[in-house]
Amino acid sequence: MQVSETLSEGLKRQLKITIPAAALNEKLAAKMEEVRSQARLPGFRPGKVPLSHVKRMYGRQLMVDIINEELSSSTNEAISARNERPATQPKFELSEEEGAGDKLIEGEIDLDVTVDYEILPEIEVKDHAGIAIERPVVEVSEDLLEKRLNQLTANSRPYEPKSGDAPKAEQGDKVTISFVGKINGEPFDGGSGEGIDLVIGSGQFIPGFEEQLEGVAKGEEKLVEVSFPEEYAVAKLAGQPATFEVTVTEVAAPGEFVLDDAFAQSLGVDTADKLRELVREQMVAQYDEMSRRKAKRRLLDELDKLYDFDLPEALVSQEFDGIWATVRRDEEAAGRPVDEASEEAEKSKADYRRIAERRVRLGLLLAEIGNRSEVDVTEDELREALMDRARQNPGREQQVFEFYRKNPEQIASLRAPIFEEKVVDLLFEAITVSDKAVTPEELEKPDDEDA
Repeated sequence: MQVSETLSEGLKRQLKITIPAAALNEKLAAKMEEVRSQARLPGFRPGKVPLSHVKRMYGRQLMVDIINEELSSSTNEAISARNERPATQPKFELSEEEGAGDKLIEGEIDLDVTVDYEILPEIEVKDHAGIAIERPVVEVSEDLLEKRLNQLTANSRPYEPKSGDAPKAEQGDKVTISFVGKINGEPFDGGSGEGIDLVIGSGQFIPGFEEQLEGVAKGEEKLVEVSFPEEYAVAKLAGQPATFEVTVTEVAAPGEFVLDDAFAQSLGVDTADKLRELVREQMVAQYDEMSRRKAKRRLLDELDKLYDFDLPEALVSQEFDGIWATVRRDEEAAGRPVDEASEEAEKSKADYRRIAERRVRLGLLLAEIGNRSEVDVTEDELREALMDRARQNPGREQQVFEFYRKNPEQIASLRAPIFEEKVVDLLFEAITVSDKAVTPEELEKPDDEDA
């Protein structure tokens, strides 16, 4: 085998590999002997089929198999000898001269192949001790716990019609309303309702609607003016100003509700105290997960500032294609099909390509740090991840197990996030992380989805 480099530009490489016809024919002869020893053909004794007959019947297919094997093995050998790590599967190009394919299969000419690939960059891992981030944390106080318990019991809480000196609606009151919504003076689909119960402050309706019902009384008519959110699910309503002619048929105040053992047992918990503790644990776990996600994002932001190295274009393109496909699918589902030729689409593509570059850069960096630190994902961890995936598909658990059994290469999709989180844990230990107390609202404020 002869190997010569024909391109070395950044991370791009091109090799020309030549395998002599004599070497191919030698492998073909060995393959034909193997076939002859096993062939059972009419008119011939076992193992006595003439090689000429074997070649006539099987020669071309055997040579095609040999060529495919040589393309893979010779390429791997050549790249390994150069101590390079390909970023993606190398691409092969054979001679396009007329008749070259037949001559190659007949063993008349050498196998000349051009191999194009990109290599993974050499990453110099830096000292991360100088990185300092804040981790937002929420302490689950008694007030927060009571608020969550009130939300849990909201549907079970009795409401009593208001009367007397305080008949007007306040925060937390339930109003029963009928309404007709209009845009540009015309009713629109889904904009009307009869006898709808709405707790003021629940966030059940679009922003700005509930606040305008504070102070209304039974029998009152109210004109509510709002605008639909720009990202509203119904595309034709998104961003549109609307008016709602509202008639109030009832105003009710929340009554006392005792969270007792009977209520806890209706939820499958033995006692009210155990229910409180269970809700507290769930809140702690929820806020801890959100806190970690925020801290991880801030860590990745710092790493993104610290590192700048060449990226394999193939990996960036793969990441971008996945992001863009998701964007198009989501927009089409919302009734806003993307015009690929528009200036807005081109700007969006540029933004998403930068996101793709960031993800690839950070992914390669975390992989390098993890490999140098000998981070390992155990079989038990993979097994637990598989069980989690199955639990996410109730009623289809067996199909999930069967999928991974038949597609073992997909186990990498289970391994990757575990590996990444372990590397993030290592980095948290290497940097300075300071906790900062925040409110749940501050913690829940979403970050940009770049990483």
